[in-house]
Amino acid sequence: MDMKQPPRNREASGEESAALIPAIDVYEDESGITVRADLPGVSKEDLSIRVEGETLAVEGRVKLGETQKLGAVYAEVRLAQFKRSFVLSRDLDTSKIDAALKNGVLNLHIPKIEQAKPRRIPVRSE
Repeated sequence: MDMKQPPRNREASGEESAALIPAIDVYEDESGITVRADLPGVSKEDLSIRVEGETLAVEGRVKLGETQKLGAVYAEVRLAQFKRSFVLSRDLDTSKIDAALKNGVLNLHIPKIEQAKPRRIPVRSE
C-alpha cells in the first residue's frame, strides 16, 4: 500500500461505510427470548432499536474520539457502525421488549404472548 497518498474519505464522497455485523446469542425459555449482542464502544445515545412489523433492527455507532482539528493522513478505521436485523415470531410480544446495555453488551428480552407460553393442563378423574 502506498502510504504517500491519503486514502479516499468515504464519508466525504457520500458513500456509506459498510456496517459490522455484531456477534449475537439467542436464548429461549418459557417466558420468551433473550438476545445478547456484542456492541463494543457503542453508547446508549448512539444505539437504535426498532421494531417494524415483524422485524427487529439493532443499529449502533462507535465514535472513535477524533478531534475535528486534525485531518487523517492515513486511516483504516473511520467510523464503526453495527447493524443487525431479525424476523420475529408472532408468538412474541414486541410491545414489551426490555433493553439494557452494559459494558458493550446489549441484552434484549422479548416476552412471549400469554397464548404462546407453555401451560399445564389439569387432568380430572371420572
